[in-house]
Amino acid sequence: MPIDNVVIREMNKNDLPALEWDGQFTHFRQIYESVYKRIGKGTAMAWIAETAEKKIIGQVFLQLDCDRPELADGHNRAYLFSFRIKPEFQNLGVGTQMVEVLEDFLRNRNYSFVTLNVARDNPCAIRLYERLGYKIVAPEPGIWSYVDHKGVPHTVTEPSWRMEKPLNRSPRR
Repeated sequence: MPIDNVVIREMNKNDLPALEWDGQFTHFRQIYESVYKRIGKGTAMAWIAETAEKKIIGQVFLQLDCDRPELADGHNRAYLFSFRIKPEFQNLGVGTQMVEVLEDFLRNRNYSFVTLNVARDNPCAIRLYERLGYKIVAPEPGIWSYVDHKGVPHTVTEPSWRMEKPLNRSPRR
């Protein structure tokens, strides 16, 4: 599918069920709802990629502030997370386009850096981020927790690299 048939837009409440990707990510339902609530408070943003047929094929979330200022501090540094593209749409430029939209959003708000954590065992994602100008700056233990859609708490251990990219002040044209 040509890239021009994909639209990147801000996520809205009606998109939440589709983020579960036909049941594959239902266990993250509460995370998605939490991100949506934070958007309303101005502490997060989210974008989706959708086809002309309105099928969601990608997502990326942005945390503007958190309890770890080395990731996001609310004015200078923001944290990219939960970035995924459906496999059949990978390597078509959709992910690059989504990151560019997110970075332009931050530049327009005078942020200086964007950070992310990427699993050490995900060489394809690491290559994408490096191609987009991100550099590994620190190891991360990658331990995080969530409560699934049934109310069951889970802890995930996913050793990661923290990557960061400085943002120039003028938006990409």
